[in-house]
Amino acid sequence: MTKKDNKKSHLSMNEEDDDYYTEVHPSEEENNNSEDNLADDKSLVVASRVYPGELIIIPLKERPLFPGMVVPVYIQSPHAVEAIKRVLKTEKKYVGFLLLKKQSDNKKVLREKDLYKVGTVAQVVRHNLDVEEASGQILVQGLDRFSVKNFTHFHPFIQAKIAVHREKEYRLNEEMKAYALAVIQAIKELMQYNPLFKEEIKLILNRTSLEEPGKLADFAASLTSVDKEKIQEILEEFRIKKRIDKTLLLLKEEINVSKMKNDITKQIEKNISQHQREFFLREQLKIIKKELGMEKDEKTEEVERIKKRMEKLSLPQEAKKKIDEELEKLSYLEPRSPEYAVTRNYLDWLTSLPWGIYKKDNYDLKKIRKILDEDHYGLDDLKKNITEFIGVARLKGGLSGTILCLIGPPGVGKTSVGRSIARALGRDFFRFSLGGIRDEAEIKGHRRTYIGAMPGKIIQALKNVQSANPVIMLDEMDKIGMSFQGDPASALLEVLDPEQNAAFRDHYLDVPFDLSKILFIGTANVIDTIPAPLVDRMEILRLSGYIQEEKLKIAEKFLLPKLYKDQGIKKTQVKFGRRALRYIIDGYSREAGVRSLEKNLRKVLRKIAVEIVEGNNKKFNIKSRGDVEKYLGKPIYKEKEIIKKLKPGVAIGLAWTALGGETLYVEAVSIFSKEGDFKQTGQLGNVMVESSYIAYTYVRSHIQKFGGNENFFNQHFIHLHVPAGATPKDGPSAGITMATALVSLALNRRVSSKVAMTGELTTTGRVLPVGGIKEKVIAAKRAKIKTLLLPEDNKKDFIELADHLKKNLEVIYVKDYSQVFSHVFPEKNE
Repeated sequence: MTKKDNKKSHLSMNEEDDDYYTEVHPSEEENNNSEDNLADDKSLVVASRVYPGELIIIPLKERPLFPGMVVPVYIQSPHAVEAIKRVLKTEKKYVGFLLLKKQSDNKKVLREKDLYKVGTVAQVVRHNLDVEEASGQILVQGLDRFSVKNFTHFHPFIQAKIAVHREKEYRLNEEMKAYALAVIQAIKELMQYNPLFKEEIKLILNRTSLEEPGKLADFAASLTSVDKEKIQEILEEFRIKKRIDKTLLLLKEEINVSKMKNDITKQIEKNISQHQREFFLREQLKIIKKELGMEKDEKTEEVERIKKRMEKLSLPQEAKKKIDEELEKLSYLEPRSPEYAVTRNYLDWLTSLPWGIYKKDNYDLKKIRKILDEDHYGLDDLKKNITEFIGVARLKGGLSGTILCLIGPPGVGKTSVGRSIARALGRDFFRFSLGGIRDEAEIKGHRRTYIGAMPGKIIQALKNVQSANPVIMLDEMDKIGMSFQGDPASALLEVLDPEQNAAFRDHYLDVPFDLSKILFIGTANVIDTIPAPLVDRMEILRLSGYIQEEKLKIAEKFLLPKLYKDQGIKKTQVKFGRRALRYIIDGYSREAGVRSLEKNLRKVLRKIAVEIVEGNNKKFNIKSRGDVEKYLGKPIYKEKEIIKKLKPGVAIGLAWTALGGETLYVEAVSIFSKEGDFKQTGQLGNVMVESSYIAYTYVRSHIQKFGGNENFFNQHFIHLHVPAGATPKDGPSAGITMATALVSLALNRRVSSKVAMTGELTTTGRVLPVGGIKEKVIAAKRAKIKTLLLPEDNKKDFIELADHLKKNLEVIYVKDYSQVFSHVFPEKNE
């Protein structure tokens, strides 16, 4: 283009003109012009350029490149390095840059739809490529806008045919001058809020002028931090007036964001300055008060506080010496040092314990019995044992050395008994659960070398109750765990040993503390899982389950008054009949304790509470089965079918479970076989299987004596089953029951459905004692059994039972199976 043509291309904008226009320059192939016809101008800014019709394209991820900008571009892929190498071989080193649209990270191959169609032709000014590393940096200068006609290649690098859009020269009118001044003013305002742009803005203002509003808009847009899509819109706008409009909007948005950021920064700095000012003023005030004697420093106050605590305590010599040493150490430490905090916490623990502080015990047995009766119904044996312990304590002047362990099913009141004992004695009560504890440090504390170390549960309990002779309940002793961190059960041996706990050393305190005045009460569901050395240190008191009448009394006397209060219901609004309560006990709460009974009663009252809130103010009278099922649904437990006439081969036994006693049907059938054999089913444990073999051997060897066919077992396959099949069973107490079922089968004689039995059988026919007599008697009464066969050695256990449990029961004590046979199979069969 000649100078003459260039002058003709100048355009002025009048009021009818919508905007300035750009002209599309044809490619080299279209105008047949050759680069040889151009002047040999080696400067970066060339007055007139001719571009090749097809350019190598480099995608940009972050922001588009604008014409007139000189920027570094980082190359980070082998394909891009190969493309730049190809560009560097050309004479003018022209390359096209297109902005990449949003693309997922896992997408490797670019397609036409991934790139914008308008970009910038640039010239490579300098380069620094590392071919081996497939990376490098190039310095490029943006020249002109271009749009893509079509892409010709995408592999190994992108090539496209382009149309270049070059802005024409024009005469500046007043409107465009105003636009340019508005852009410059916005840039200067932005510079006030963001000093980082200062040098860059100066460079831009030096390189542009009011006569180049399009170039000015491009540079201004490149300063903003808006999304790349909005900046791409500026690049794609060929009309200068529209481009400046969009740029001014972006600048205004950037100014607002920068202003907001600046306000936030100022507010933060103001707050920090205020805090610093307050800190310095406080420090100065402390120094002034200290000089005037009006206030003491933190360390002095801490030392004086600890010394005041010491005056109120009866410290043993070793503990006093240890505290004095630590106080001296504290006086040399800086308050901000980590060692200061460790020493202060240690002293705080030492002086927070109740050294020499004891509560006076109440040994009035009448008052103690009254409190125990107020809190619990029944449990006469337990109450008797507790009053015996307290009576002995009164005579010898203290309860030291007494460690109780309450063994019983869930919900029978073990924890509440411990609380009642504390109330009766007038002592403080503290309970913590041993269930799941796996670290001995929970009992004996952590050593002070560890960060966050603290004493064990026993010392924590003493600090909590602030007396040295509380009642401490160790709950769930049968559920103590063990791990590589230690055995908590072994750690308890020292705590519960009266010969050792008078000088108990917690790992954290490392000074002896007297635990001998503490009344420890342990609880467990079963004794089997408690280590034997631990059991040896405790007095075992057993709590059996409750029978229906006991549960009925407990519900009326304790549970319902408590639940009325908890649910916000007046006693006059709801009344439970005894028939309904018995139905709830038998059909929904058949476990040994009363926890499930309480839950079911609460459930009924909750539903009644809803009806009351909804406006039903009638009096609710729960007296029949239908009333109960209305609120609780169908019963969970069906009444165990009492077979009035047992078949030959069936006998009733009694079993003990962790939830109480249970009746057990033992069934035996025979199948004709040339070779006699024996099989048992019903999920029987090893001990119970052995008992079945003993019973089978004994009966087989004595069948002729009992009046049976001596060849019966030789000619029959015997199958012994103990329902229910899904319930695991074990123990030796079903021995005589199994033998009776086998004798009944062999003799084809029935056993009375009113007779139940329990006892271990030996191969010679002796009947040995078994455990759980109370629970088994309760189960027998629930099943309406009239006659019980018990081992002779269990006579004392039955005699000790409450009268209401023994009522209407005929008990036969046996020492040998022959006695069992004579009572179960009299001369005349029932």
